[in-house]
Parts: sequence; structure tokens; C-alpha cells
Amino acid sequence: MGYKKPSFIENIAEKLGIIPNLHKEGYQEYDKDMRQFSDEEVAKMYENFPPPEKWDNWVEYNPKVWPRKEKKTYQIVPTTCFNCESACGLTAFIDKETQEVKKFEGNPYHPGSRGRNCAKGPASINQVTDPDRILFPLKRKGKRGDGEWERVSWDDALDTIATRIRKAILEDRHNEIAYHVGRPGNEKFMNWILQGWGIDGHNSHTNICSSGARFGYNLWYGYDRPSPDHAEAKFILLVSAHLESGHYFNPHAQRIIEGKMKGAKLATMDPRLSNTASMSDYWLPSYPGTEAAVLLAMALIILEEGLYNRDYLENWTNWKEYLKARHSDKEITFENYIAAMIDEYKEFTPEYAEKESGVKADMIIEIAHKIGEAGERFASHNWRAAGASNLGGWAVARCLHFLTVLTGAVGAKGGTSPNSWNKFKPTQPNPPAPQKKWNELHFPKEYPLAFFEMSQLLPHFLKEGRGKMDVYFSRVFNPVWTYPDGFTWMEMFSDETKFGLHAALTPTWNETAFYADFVLPMGLASERHDLNSYATHGGTWIAFRQPVLREAARRNGKPVKLTYEVNPGEVWEEDEFFIELSWRIDPDGSMGIRKTFESPYRPGEKITIDEYYQYIFERVKGLNETAKADGFTGQFAALEYMKKYGAYEIEKGESYKMNENQLTDEQLKGSKVDPINDVISKDGKGIGVMINGKPCVGFPTPSRKNEFYSQTMVDWKWPEYATPTYIKSHIHNDVLDKSKGEYVLVPTFRLPTLIHSRSGNAKWLVEISNRNPIWMHPDDAKKWGFQTGDLVKLNTDIGYFIDKVWVTQSMKPGVVACSHHIGRWRRPQDQTGNRWATNTVNIEGDGKGGWRMNTISGIEPFESSDKDSKRIFWKDGGVHQNITHAVHPDPISGMHTWHQRVRIEKPGKDEKYGDIFVDTNKSHEIYKEWLAMTRPAPGPNGERRPLWFNRAFTPDKSEGGCYYIPKEEQ
Repeated sequence: MGYKKPSFIENIAEKLGIIPNLHKEGYQEYDKDMRQFSDEEVAKMYENFPPPEKWDNWVEYNPKVWPRKEKKTYQIVPTTCFNCESACGLTAFIDKETQEVKKFEGNPYHPGSRGRNCAKGPASINQVTDPDRILFPLKRKGKRGDGEWERVSWDDALDTIATRIRKAILEDRHNEIAYHVGRPGNEKFMNWILQGWGIDGHNSHTNICSSGARFGYNLWYGYDRPSPDHAEAKFILLVSAHLESGHYFNPHAQRIIEGKMKGAKLATMDPRLSNTASMSDYWLPSYPGTEAAVLLAMALIILEEGLYNRDYLENWTNWKEYLKARHSDKEITFENYIAAMIDEYKEFTPEYAEKESGVKADMIIEIAHKIGEAGERFASHNWRAAGASNLGGWAVARCLHFLTVLTGAVGAKGGTSPNSWNKFKPTQPNPPAPQKKWNELHFPKEYPLAFFEMSQLLPHFLKEGRGKMDVYFSRVFNPVWTYPDGFTWMEMFSDETKFGLHAALTPTWNETAFYADFVLPMGLASERHDLNSYATHGGTWIAFRQPVLREAARRNGKPVKLTYEVNPGEVWEEDEFFIELSWRIDPDGSMGIRKTFESPYRPGEKITIDEYYQYIFERVKGLNETAKADGFTGQFAALEYMKKYGAYEIEKGESYKMNENQLTDEQLKGSKVDPINDVISKDGKGIGVMINGKPCVGFPTPSRKNEFYSQTMVDWKWPEYATPTYIKSHIHNDVLDKSKGEYVLVPTFRLPTLIHSRSGNAKWLVEISNRNPIWMHPDDAKKWGFQTGDLVKLNTDIGYFIDKVWVTQSMKPGVVACSHHIGRWRRPQDQTGNRWATNTVNIEGDGKGGWRMNTISGIEPFESSDKDSKRIFWKDGGVHQNITHAVHPDPISGMHTWHQRVRIEKPGKDEKYGDIFVDTNKSHEIYKEWLAMTRPAPGPNGERRPLWFNRAFTPDKSEGGCYYIPKEEQ
């Protein structure tokens, strides 16, 4: 970057005026030309983050005018990224002169991301400046889905929606109100809102995302997701491409690399040679759905060779209960427990696992030894991937945790802890009582063990007349595109007897918003308030997402009352919107709703957004003291600290073996110890367990231990799965007819540069990744005569889609794959949006359940306020595969099983790239087939669901309440 003499070509070009003459006399004076700086000097300028004391007046050189030397003065305001679940820290650089956000960089004060971001973080600026974003509240004109809209005021939208919700609640139609969210991005805010309304109205995307893994972990120890301590591990096993693209991608990737630098070995089980697998010491390209067989083979080796942690198994598993239930003829001894487990898993030899999975037996043995040697320092993770893809996919997480239990790595340093140990839980003002309603559209009787709402089945429930949605909010949620069976969603959204009023809360147009009645623009990452806390490592932190222009205005002495006053257009934020909506639902306070949303500091007045977060922050351990030490004083000191730094570290990383924490004398008052299982109970609830004479907190399971044997599975009619086992998937090789061209399609993997359907308004990301070909191994391609770029027709259970082939040795033979977040579209009548990523398509229905989609045009350059929109060079926007998938809900966990049995063929002469066909009548038939696999509630005592299972937005559990099915309905 330092000064260099011009070349011969440069000299001629300068003299002819083809390029500016940067070498003329005087041009390179120090105050004009950046090239006077050496490369080392430039590096030094940017090697450190700007210090916080300079965040209100930070000066740096404008790289866009290089080599001219032009200073830019910024205000720097911290917030958090919203382009995946990690919530990494960001700092917004705001031009002091124009008060426009110019770029985003990392926040070094964020304990999870530590100042580092992946490509998705800086690309937030694309979303802020997207020329197609929605800036004002809109209401549909004409028929729903026809694409006509008119601008309305926030008051109009709020009053219309509030009036309708109030009427539904007063008429006891609580279950006709639903808030359906994809990626929430906040901590318990919507619990506060919806329970304040007294409704069981929360619905989520979780059963198309992670319920399988959650269920498997929960059965073991009452926690539903893991928190691996990668940096301190000696051996790491990932079931998926988690390092590059999973949840907590960036924070976990950092720590996995740290662990490897300290000598840890990394193994990845994935049918694709993902970026993660390529960075691993071991790649296990397993056949999809066979992962549990491989894990049980490893468990058998650890048991047979005595590599297990005896103390942990003896103290922290319910082995006595297992022997009594399964081996009542045997003496209750630990040796008999080990012998019984070895006998139970004797068929899971490395050779059997190799036959099922294709993973070599020698590698299985070697990794089992490495896991045994790592002992407590064995870290593992499974989230989507296998757990989200297979019938019985939850068994993968259950078998993976089995290895964690065998090594005693549960909650140990370098091991795998429950995420709840590393996650902050806020204390909110005026906490509402649990709702006294149970919404069977979300948690139907057929799925009593479903870990989250059966959201993928909502259109089918409505189709068969189980109920209706009178007021329905979709938020960070695009089911028409993201969910399987999108045409059934379109059919139901178009029917106003099924969805009475649909309000889409979104900053951008999407395929679901096209079928809304109101489209209400919500703020992006830097334009809204949220509280984030995630289990990224062995510590606990909170981060504060805040609207950065609002905070800059406050610092500049121009505070605003509501966020939309300073955001672009009239873009608002979810928090203030729902507080205001709640206030209007109960205009005179007679419904009892207003009391939840009163200020804790000004009785009878509506709470402000600052008051809400101050109330939470002043109750965070150590935050008040830290704020005062940093010079903040007054009532809002904790909030001021969070506005300045954007994050706070509550606990630095020693939250290990918390199950061994002992109950206090106060906690033990009035308790009793069960003489058979040593469980300590109080007021009828388990609070701990006696371990070697000590009253330990234990785990939130019935036994207060890790449950190798689950009486819950027996009680709820699934006795064959009382212990960890391997369940053959719905796409197992045994059920595929290779003679007919049947393969398994893996449609779940992410690309590390994309964000589900939120990538469409981020030009830098779409430029990198903009199509989703079918990954196919050369051996399979040769059988079909395919070469890269050829068209292939994939027939699913309910239709087909036509894509292009990518021939690659990065795919396991006999398996094909397609990335799941490309193939965005809009129809000619739809409002322009996401033009960086969307194809223009034609959709036609035959009125009998048959639907066709074909591409009219791909991605094209367009005129806009962004000069880059004319420079688009990519044309291929990919293919929408999810819409051709039927719903396949696992009958136990409720998780949609994403893997598809597909029949491959070459397209006909008139069939084109991007062509899609779906029969929604067939999709409803398949819904019924999978529904018939369930074993419905009630369970013991008429329960709808095990009382010890967590439930999002948990209703009242009092005896005889909504948690119990009335006898006349059983």
C-alpha cells in the first residue's frame, strides 16, 4: 500500500487521461495521499478496535476514496447481529455529519464473539441500505394475495388489530390468537406479552429446526440443548457441519480452533465433505439416519474395554431403576448394570455399524478409544442435521449424550454442559401468571411429547376443521418458503375463514408477507431492542441489541420517544409495538391486561422501553456495581452501561458440574428424602438428590440424575424406547428401491454465508452464494450420465422439482444433497423485494390441489438508489425445493423429518430448470399417514404432557387445570 513508482503502462495511461495522474508533482504530499503510509503503518492504524473513550468521536480514513486521504468522523454504537442465532456483537459506525450508518464491525466487549464476525455480520449494512426494504405500514387492497397495498398509519394498524384481539378474548376465543415466530432473537419478551394477554398463543419454527435433538437431550437430563466447552476439550465430535454453519457458528468455530491449537482432535460425522469435515482430523461420511448405530458401537467399545467413568455412572445415572425395571432377576449391583448394558448393545459391533452407515469399523474403534482417553474432556454437539432429518432422529442426540455420560463429561471442564448453565434468564417487571388455556392447534393430543409446537401441521389442522386463526402474527417467519408443503400454507392463507387477520411483522417482503392483510415494517439488527444470551462457551453473558440511531440521537441531545421516529421511514420495533398494542387491547384496564405493562417506576403509567430494560439490568448480578465503577450514576446506571458497551459478562467460565452444587439449609427445610431412589422432594416436587450423603441439586429429571432408563417413555406408551437405541429412518436403505432410481436427498445443510430466507436483502452474501445445485458423487453421476450443470428431476412424495447437478467427490455415494436457503421467488404482481436473490415465477393452480411453478426470469440487474444493483452479474437464483416436501412429523418428538426419499430421473424435453409441481391432496394424505403413527395423550393421571418436560410459555400446571384432559375428552 506504500508509494511505488509508476509502471510504463501506468505512465502512458496517466498521460492519455485513461486513469487519474496520481503521480503528478505534489499529489503525494502527506496530507493528501494515503500511499505515503507504509503497509506496516496502515496495519498499525487498524490492528486494534477503537477504544470506547473515542466511540463518540472516532476518526479514520475513508477507504472508498483511496489513495486520496480523506478523514471520516464516526459515532460508534454497539448492538448485536441478527443474521443467525449467535447474536454476535456488532458496532455500528454512524457518520457524525449525516447520521447514517456506514458500516458494521465487531464488538470486542462481547464475551461470546469477542470482536470477531463472520460474513453475515458486516453484511447487516446491506440490509439497512437495501433499496427494496419496507419503510411504512401497509394494508392490503383487494383480494388477499393479489399484491395490492396501501400505506396506513401505525395508529390505524394498532387500533384495527387491538379491537379484533380484544373481541376474541372477551368472547373466550383465546386460542384464535397466535404469534408465530421463526427466529425470536430475544429473551422471554414474548412470554411476557402473550401471557400478559392470558393466551396460549405462541407458535414457533422449532419443530422444523431442532426439536429432535432437544427431545433426545431432554430425556437424559431435563435440559434440551448442549453447551460444549470446545476450547478446553481433548476430543470433539460433531454430528453435522456445525463449525462452519451451525447455531453459535462464529463463537463455536473460534473455540473449536482454540481447542485444536491446544492439541484437541476433531471428528465430524456428515455425509458431505463440508468445510467443517475438511478441517477435521476424522471425517465420518455416514449414511443419513444411521448415526445412532455408529454412536452405540462406540459406546459398546467404551463399555467392553472399561474406558467408562465408573464414579460418574454409579453416582449420576439411574442404573438401579434400570435394573429393577429391565433385569428384576438380577442383583442390584453396578457390575450387573455394566454387564446388562453390554448385553443390551451387543449387536452394535463396529462391523454392524459399518454395514449400516458406511463408516469404516477401524475408524469407529479408533474414535471410541480417543473419546475414552479424553474422558471428562470430551465435547460434542448435534443440533439440526441428523436430529432434524430422520424418523427417530431424536435418538441421535440421545446416543451422542450416552457417550458424554459414559465418559463423565456432563458439565465437566472440556466436556459438554447443559446450555441453561451458561444462559442468563431475565427477571421481568409485573410477571403475568401462566395462561390457563391450552391450545390444541399448537400442542394437539396426538403429540404429547412434542418438544415444541406442531407448527408445520397448522395448515393441515385448519384444513380439517380443528379451528381457525382470527388474529395471526408472523414474525421473522416465512412458512410459505421455509416450511415443507408451502402450497398448503398458501391455500390456507388465501382462505379468510381459516386466517381472519394476518399481520406480517417484517422488514422485507417475503413469500408469506404476500398473503398478509397488514405488512408492518420491523427494525433490523441495528434498529430494535432485544436482550440476547446464548451458551457459546463455559461462561455466561448478556448482550444488548439496541437501535443505534436512537442511541446516537440521545447522545447528541436529541432523544426520541419511540424508535420509529429515528429509524428509516417509519420502521418500528417489535418491543414497543407489542407494548403499545397490549395497552390498546385493554383501553380502560378492565381486562386486567394493562397491569402487566405498567411502569414499575411510575405506577399506573405505561412502561417505556428504557424502563423495561433498566428493570432487567438492575437485577443482573454485579452489573450495577460494574456500571458505578465505570462512572455511571443515577437510576438508569445499568442501562447506561449496556448502551455504552453492548454486552456484559456475568460469569467468566467456571460454571462446571453445577449438578453437584449442594442445597442450602433453607432449601432443605420441610423436605424429605425418598429411601428408595434418594430423591429430595419439597411440596411434592423434586428439588435434589442425595449423593454419597450430600444433598446435591442434581438434574431436573424425575430421578434428579441422567436417565439411562426412561420411565417416562414407558408411561407414555413407548416402552421400546425406554433406553437409548437406534431407530431406522424413514429413508433407510431398506426402504429405498434403487431399481426405480430412489435416493435419499439431504436438504438441510446451510451455507455459512447465508441466513435461511433472510439472505435475500444482503447483496454481499447473495453475490457469494446464489444457487443450490444437487450435490452428486461422480459414481452416481456416471450411472445417470450426468455432468455438472445438467438438469435433474427429483420426484418427492407429493410432486417434483427440477434442478442442476453438481458432480463432486464431497458427497457420499448413494446420497444427494441440496442447500436449503436458496430458491427465493416473487410473482409478477408482488411488490418488489429481495431482488438480489429472487426469481420471478408464475404460479398456477388447477383448483383441484395441483400447483405448478415455473421461472419467468432469473435474477437481473435493476435501477435503484444502490449503484450496485446495476452491476448484478449472477442470473441463477436457485430452486425452491422445500415446497415440494410433504410434512413428515416424527410421532414422538414432533420434529419434521427433512430427509426426502426422491426418485431421480432425467427431465422431459419440455421440462425446464426451476419447474415445480405439487399435489396438496396427496400432501394431506401423507399428513394423515404420519398422524396415524402417533400414540396420543392422555398419559398418567390424564396429563396432556409429562409435567417435568419443559414447554415454551408453560401454562398453569395446577391440578385439574388445562394441563389435564377432561375425562369426557379422553
